[in-house]
Amino acid sequence: MSEWKARRFWKLASIRRTAEGWEVVLDDRPLRTPGKQPLILPTEALASAIGAEWDAQADVIDPGAMPLTRAANSAIERVRPNTAAVADMLAEYGGTDLLSYRAEQPEELVQRQAEAWDPLIDWAATGLQAPLRITHGILPVAQDPAVLARLRGHLDGLDEFALTALHDLVTLPGSLVIGLAVLHQRIDADEAFRLSRIDETFQAERWGSDEEAEEAAANRRHAMLTAARFRSLSRAG
Repeated sequence: MSEWKARRFWKLASIRRTAEGWEVVLDDRPLRTPGKQPLILPTEALASAIGAEWDAQADVIDPGAMPLTRAANSAIERVRPNTAAVADMLAEYGGTDLLSYRAEQPEELVQRQAEAWDPLIDWAATGLQAPLRITHGILPVAQDPAVLARLRGHLDGLDEFALTALHDLVTLPGSLVIGLAVLHQRIDADEAFRLSRIDETFQAERWGSDEEAEEAAANRRHAMLTAARFRSLSRAG
C-alpha cells in the first residue's frame, strides 16, 4: 500500500495584513499551524517568504521544502508557550560553550582555535559583559555564575521567533556565544558554521574527509543558514 501524501489544493498563495500581524492565505483560506492555531507572522517579509514556499509546491506537498513554515509553526506552537524554559535551555550552553574548550595539541590546531575563537571570546567579555574562562584538554571548566547570569539576561525579551532561530544557532555549533554573535549581527551564519568546525576541518585535512560526516555537516550548515534567514525575516524594522 502506497503512503498517502498531501496534495496541493490551492491555486495561489498570497499574504494579507491583520490586526495581529501578517498571514499567508491559500486562495481564501488562511494558513494555520498543524495544531490549528492561526499562523500570524510578525513581518510582511516573513509572510512573503512563507507564501513563496507554499506557492512553489508542486502537485504533492513536500514539507521538507518549507523550512520557514516549519520554523514558524514551531515558534507559535512550541516556543511561545515555553519562552522562559527555552531561554533557560539555551543559556545552559554558556556553561559548556564550545569556544571555552581548546585543544592541548597539536600546536597548529591550538593556534587555529585561538585565531578563530579568541575574537568572539573578547567580544563576549566586552560586548556582552560575559568573560568566559578557557580550558585546554578534556577537563571541564566552571564558569562564573554571575557571567552565566549575564548571558542568560541577553535572552530576556526575545520573542518566540527570535528564540526559535537562536535554537539552531546555539545547539548546532554547541555555543551560546556563536548564536548570540549571529543574533547581534556580529558574524553571519556561514562564519558561525565555519567557526564551529575548526576541529573537524583540521582533522579532515590530516586524515581525509568522511562522506557521511560531510553530509551531516552540510545539513547543519543549511539549518544554520535557514535559522539566520528566519531571524532576519522576522526582525521588525
